[in-house]
Amino acid sequence: MIKKINILFVTMFGIGRIPKIPGTFGSLATVILLYIFFHILNLSQIIIFLFLIIIFLFSFKAVAIHIRDNTNKDPKEVVIDEFIGQSIPIYIYEISHGTEKSSDEAIIFYSVCFILFRLFDIVKPFPVNFFDRKFKNSFGVIMDDVFAGFYVILSLICFMIFKSYFIQ
Repeated sequence: MIKKINILFVTMFGIGRIPKIPGTFGSLATVILLYIFFHILNLSQIIIFLFLIIIFLFSFKAVAIHIRDNTNKDPKEVVIDEFIGQSIPIYIYEISHGTEKSSDEAIIFYSVCFILFRLFDIVKPFPVNFFDRKFKNSFGVIMDDVFAGFYVILSLICFMIFKSYFIQ
């Protein structure tokens, strides 16, 4: 029973079992879920933050259990790491906008975050590739996506700086 619950968790309730591009589907499901949390249910940022922290902390143990007897230490069906990495730029966007929420703007921003996150998760620039190559455990599985999420934030900050200086 506990093993089945763990599999449901690391595969995001079976999304990771989709035969083609499960990571992309995991990221897309995350975008949709967070949009619902922030813009339809209007959940508190603190509640969502606590939810994300719990998922983040629990995922280290859950992924470790899932890959323990597996020769592949980063199996495709594990997509909880995509959930974590994709959540980072979206959450930062939402808290930076406080109570002023435009659903139309959010859809555009969420789409940009989705595309950039998938790009960084697939291309794996340093240090994303460092965690992916050096840590063949749950830490590596999760942290490469965390850094891909931070790259999305960095990219958007650079774009905003560029825009403020050159495009008016």
